[in-house]
Amino acid sequence: MLTATRGAALYVGALLGPGLLLLPALATQIAGPASVLAWAALMVMSAPIAATFAALAVRHPVSGGVATYVDEAFGRVAGAVTGLWFLTSILIGSPTVALMGAYYVADLTGTGPTAAAAMGLVIYASVLAANTFGLRVSSGVQLALSAVLVAVIAVAVGAALPDHVTQGWTPFAPHGWWAVGTAAGGLVWLVIGWEAMAQMAGDFRDPARDVPRAVAWGFGIVTLLYVGVAVAAVVVPADPGSTVPLADLVGVGFGSVGRDATALLALLLTTGGMNVYIGSGAKLAAALAAEGALPAWFAGGAARSVPRRPLAVLACTGVAMYVPLVLGVVGPAEIVLATSACFVAVYVLTLAAARKMLTGGLRVCATLALVLFCGLGPFLRWWLLLPVGVVVVAVPLLRRRWSRPDGVEGAVTGGAPEQVAP
Repeated sequence: MLTATRGAALYVGALLGPGLLLLPALATQIAGPASVLAWAALMVMSAPIAATFAALAVRHPVSGGVATYVDEAFGRVAGAVTGLWFLTSILIGSPTVALMGAYYVADLTGTGPTAAAAMGLVIYASVLAANTFGLRVSSGVQLALSAVLVAVIAVAVGAALPDHVTQGWTPFAPHGWWAVGTAAGGLVWLVIGWEAMAQMAGDFRDPARDVPRAVAWGFGIVTLLYVGVAVAAVVVPADPGSTVPLADLVGVGFGSVGRDATALLALLLTTGGMNVYIGSGAKLAAALAAEGALPAWFAGGAARSVPRRPLAVLACTGVAMYVPLVLGVVGPAEIVLATSACFVAVYVLTLAAARKMLTGGLRVCATLALVLFCGLGPFLRWWLLLPVGVVVVAVPLLRRRWSRPDGVEGAVTGGAPEQVAP
């Protein structure tokens, strides 16, 4: 059974992941030193979000993920759309994560961009192969990797800040104030995971007492870490054009040894995070197919620990996304924002469901979180066309499919994947 301390550790592990390898530096590139305001805004948003999901975990624990809440509140079509949004984020985000890890390996080995591109494909293929044979990274291993990452970043930030804390703050908003909102939209990757505790509430000894404590402690740890990273990304900027900004930061505090260790950790963290997300995404696709939200073909072999048919589709879509990334047709920033648009859509529907399910002060908390998350929409601009496109295509098909007498009955229970922030 989980204690509050162990729960807080799991919470931190659910929020931290490969996104830390790139996103802090990306936010600084988008908004300059004013990116710290984007971090601050996300932390302000995270407080009511964390409180909302803690309340849901205690009062409405589920095992199927956020789609289950949406299904219960708004019906099976909305629940299916939520699952499809999450699946879309995995389809487009995984190749970017693979390339992130590959850049760090290339930095470790002293090779160039061609070798990095090849290594990214190797990482992606290795994760797919592992899932094909049912080899999964355990939550304990992923938690340990996240803990090491937290320790390394915390010490590196502590070592680097004293000598640089007054540097790099001018001009404060070189790209204008609107860029702050755009940076916040990209950083959404780093706050996805607050809902994970709802799926583990039944594992606590005393959910009513321990879940709020776990959420509070996890929020405090993550906030302190993100504040340090946000400031460090400004005052210790990565080299222009660097593809390994976290290694640049750690190298300031630990030299070449720290830089090499960061590259190795980046590879392990990337592989572990992708392993969890791709395996869970395949299971989600099979569950959606079993409910009629996807073609029945995807449900074939669903009894396996990781269904192989969805994995085959993930392999094809991954390569299709990876090639333009490597060729520079699209950049990591564009993929990050597109993925963030899907995440924002998922959270908006989930928080709207929470508002409907909770009462009193907790409903006010859910409403505040919903309003704040909706506020990110204008900054994501046309990237929101991606989740809108999913709705336009999927909703008529789902309604037509489920209105037939032979339509599949039952709620969407596949839910969202096990949470390891991308």
